[in-house]
Amino acid sequence: MSFSLNNILNKKLENIFTKLELDTKFAYFKASDRPDISDFQCNGALALAKIEKKNPRQIGETIAKELEVDNDFAKVSVDGPGFVNVSLSNDFLNNFTAKLCNDDRAGAPTTTTPKNIIVDYGGPNVAKALHVGHLRSAVIGESVKRIIKFYGDKVLGDVHLGDWGTPMGMIIAKLEEDYNGLNIPLEELDVEKLSSTYKAANIKGKEDEGFKEKARLATAKLQNKEPAYYDLWKHFRKVSVDDIKKIYDSLDVEFDLWWGEADAHDASKEIVTISKDKNVSELSDGALIIKLAKDNDKKPMPPVILEKSDGGFTYHTTDIATIKMRVDGYNVDEVVYLTDKRQALHFEQVFIATEKLGIAPNVKFKHIGFGTVNGTDGKPFKTRDGGVMNLENLISMSKDEVRKSLPTANEVEGYSEEDIEDMVSKIAIAAIKFQDMRNNISSDYIFDTDNFANFEGKTGPYMQYAIARINSIMKKTELTAGDMHISENEERKLALKLADFHNAIIKAYEDKEPSIISDYAYGLAQTFSSFYNACSIMKAEEKIAKSRISLALLTKKQLQLCLDLLGISYLDEMLKK
Repeated sequence: MSFSLNNILNKKLENIFTKLELDTKFAYFKASDRPDISDFQCNGALALAKIEKKNPRQIGETIAKELEVDNDFAKVSVDGPGFVNVSLSNDFLNNFTAKLCNDDRAGAPTTTTPKNIIVDYGGPNVAKALHVGHLRSAVIGESVKRIIKFYGDKVLGDVHLGDWGTPMGMIIAKLEEDYNGLNIPLEELDVEKLSSTYKAANIKGKEDEGFKEKARLATAKLQNKEPAYYDLWKHFRKVSVDDIKKIYDSLDVEFDLWWGEADAHDASKEIVTISKDKNVSELSDGALIIKLAKDNDKKPMPPVILEKSDGGFTYHTTDIATIKMRVDGYNVDEVVYLTDKRQALHFEQVFIATEKLGIAPNVKFKHIGFGTVNGTDGKPFKTRDGGVMNLENLISMSKDEVRKSLPTANEVEGYSEEDIEDMVSKIAIAAIKFQDMRNNISSDYIFDTDNFANFEGKTGPYMQYAIARINSIMKKTELTAGDMHISENEERKLALKLADFHNAIIKAYEDKEPSIISDYAYGLAQTFSSFYNACSIMKAEEKIAKSRISLALLTKKQLQLCLDLLGISYLDEMLKK
């Protein structure tokens, strides 16, 4: 059974077009522009008018006559210049919705040809505290990974740490200077200490050429794996990763691979060798480059620098080397990158260079660039003193806002302080994530705490509350789900909305766009609310009540799946002051 209502209806239309010898590429229905008069419409007659050299309304009426004999349609009409409108029969809608209710995936599609996909997201830097700029990559990337997995592909998430190169050398050089050598008490090197050291080193590197040279030498010694330098680096990498994991855990963000640029160092040497063997690289001012520009380019395409004049590798090199590692180790079919949209040129260069090197034949690459997280002033979100907002502080601030909307353990019976804090945490993370993923990925968005824990409107807490509300309804009745008996207008609207889950999943998968899921979930929650207000469960006769319970439980199931795809926890019940 296909759970695509559109496919089922379009097949009917395609058969009619074939019978009437009309071009079947116009044989498709879309959701009606006038849901008050029909469920679906076909505009094919208008496009066919020129081909057939007939009045479009005449063509529409011919199509409508064929549709009228199909008992799956309760109403068929031709309106305007030739729009063919159809409404489904209650019997057809009952049968289709019953199948959705009995499906483990609530009508969601799954691929028959699974691919191996790696999603590269997160991108935090070692020795630096995670800040609000890391939020979108982690949150969006986690959702994209879950959507891909839900569709049936084999998928791995890779954090891709910034843990190699000049910044590491700068930190080591500053520590060496501060401690008069590398005999450093390692217990002093926590994330806060490392972060402040990096900031100081960055400032000094801009002002002091001598220090800059020390950092360069330290980088070279690190990358040659001299024990004192390499062992120090391994310590502060571990300290940083432990802190990163703690914060990502609080966001329900998980990675399968914890690769960093350091892991690609040896593979970078291979890339240099391959580029020379295939004669695609050349020397320019002492650096080894791959030229990417073509004569017909509409915009300048800078070359990729594989190896700098001092022998160091660039971010281009490590990204290309990582691709080779993924192809060799995981036989990937596709790699998806989630980063700030300002890195679009970088990845375009990486993909072109990879093609020239021939290291990933038939592998598809996709870069998804996201916008910035801004404050209510429209500028990048910062702390009160003007610094970049620490991600851990952002989560803490969000929880504080949620607590204002919830009762304490002393104000409500049956809940411990731990229960309330668990609820606070889940609602706060839902608010953070949904506020991000209700927007198109490429858009900037405003992080606004004023309506942060709002249980109304397009918010994470509203979505969680919609599920908790259905649970509350189920507790009030002893009846269970039963056969479908759809007849009322709001019942039909809900059933048609539930049928659209299939389309939302496919589009979210194809576009790698979580906002499609959040839009669907919000629309479903609203449609259910209208249904529940208009169609009583408690006061209806038993068979109708059981049918409506089936609709409610299917709604809950789809909402839970949607939240899971967004990386958001749902709650069995929710409290409000």
